Amino acid sequence: MKINTFFAVPAVVLASQFCHAQSTVQKLNPIVESFVNETNNHSQLEDMAFELLDGIGPRLVGTPEMLKSNEWTANKLKSWGIDAQLQQFGTWKGWQRGTTHVDMVYPRMKSLSATQLAWSPSTKKAVEAEVIVLPKVSSKAEFDQWLPSVKGKIVLMAQYQKIGRSDEQIKEFATPELYEKLKAEKEQAAKDFRDYVKNIGYDNNTLPEALEKAGAAGIAISNWTGIMGANRIFGAKTSKIPMFDIDVEDYGMLYRMAEKGTKPRIKVDAQSKVLPDAKTFNTVGMIKGSEKPDEYVILSAHLDSWDGAQGATDNGTGVLTMLETMRILKKYYPNPKRTIVVGLWGSEEQGLNGSRGFVADNPEIIKGTQAVFNQDNGTGRVINIAGQGFVKSYDYIGKWLNAVPKNVRDHIKTDFPGMPGGGGSDHASFVAAGVPGFSLSSLNWGYFGYTWHTTKDTYDKIVFDEVKNNVILTATLAYMASEDPEFTSRERRTMPENENGEVAKWPEVKEPRRDSKEYK
Repeated sequence: MKINTFFAVPAVVLASQFCHAQSTVQKLNPIVESFVNETNNHSQLEDMAFELLDGIGPRLVGTPEMLKSNEWTANKLKSWGIDAQLQQFGTWKGWQRGTTHVDMVYPRMKSLSATQLAWSPSTKKAVEAEVIVLPKVSSKAEFDQWLPSVKGKIVLMAQYQKIGRSDEQIKEFATPELYEKLKAEKEQAAKDFRDYVKNIGYDNNTLPEALEKAGAAGIAISNWTGIMGANRIFGAKTSKIPMFDIDVEDYGMLYRMAEKGTKPRIKVDAQSKVLPDAKTFNTVGMIKGSEKPDEYVILSAHLDSWDGAQGATDNGTGVLTMLETMRILKKYYPNPKRTIVVGLWGSEEQGLNGSRGFVADNPEIIKGTQAVFNQDNGTGRVINIAGQGFVKSYDYIGKWLNAVPKNVRDHIKTDFPGMPGGGGSDHASFVAAGVPGFSLSSLNWGYFGYTWHTTKDTYDKIVFDEVKNNVILTATLAYMASEDPEFTSRERRTMPENENGEVAKWPEVKEPRRDSKEYK
């Protein structure tokens, strides 16, 4: 899941407004009632979460664990009598995480809390070196003059955080005056660091490359989220030397020591493995339609993750929702009118590559797709469904939501017609192609600050009662979309002008990245 800026949508209406007058006790469609009973009384969510998250773990594209998760999801679908296969859409650089130990050995001994970045080269054998900070210079010429001094050193490349407390905690305990003072200082420090990197003529991609070329022994960063204990783990920007993330507390200690001339030394032992290029797959399962087999309802979630933790809420919860939905549909709705497809995409984190590959490689399915339901932003109950710019989406989404149990539906707000998603998650791959693709957007439960791509995205962050809510919703929407006698309209809204008088454009279909050769 990527954070994406969407256009503001003025119309917000409660989904319950679509409902006809009802008695206090809602009478559910018998099929929907069976979905509710199965979800609440015979859920397999926790067992599947254990197998996927504790058993296989994080699912970084190009790793053996990603392939294991593809095979596991396909076998799970087959065990329920659902046809499933792996569809290859490309290749990616092969890599496997190993053990990482980072210890301060001077001026005293201390084990540091650190994580090797994805695809980082290993150390082969432990590397011990002095830690240094970036120089206080104001131009590229001055910086380049300093560069040779990094040879044989480990460079701290990230911004130093003076205070390692969350904004929420500071606001809770500080006086209003102190809070405003500390907030202003933090904002100024962030601006100063951005300006510094710009002034020395580099960016987050080119600076590690320059340090590596100059002979640095390693690069350390601290990609702190602002929540105590949570750091984001992305990919390394080096090809020969290790690049790793250190928790804000230990990073700050090393920074202060280096800045004050203590000359701290650390020992890095990172035993990852560079492997041959790996094939990249989507897991695709189908329950064949009985009346309109060439029309499709697609359940969508990305299977891959970053690998700082387990990828539990990004996007294990989406995968679990769609798997459990398929299990229940197969059990209680085994002969749908339209073909129901589940797509568990690979390499979403590198640019929606799996879903874009599916759109490009399956034109007949895309032509006949009734609707796509995508879930990808955490463990929370779904609270928003937007029309994604389709003029008639009000008509069919509202009708389908009518069948959803009231206690699930009443949490949901809807925006119609809304604006098309530009790339935040996999529904955008379908929307760009003119297919009604809808994001089942969840209550965040601290998602963006605490678990999104962090070292804390683990099994224990899942709230299974919320996921059950989403299974009931998704199963009902899939059922109603399959049963609907009408094929959904793909008429697009008239795009509005922005503040500069420019007319917004519908997102363009983009080709997937089929390999990692140009990826940074």
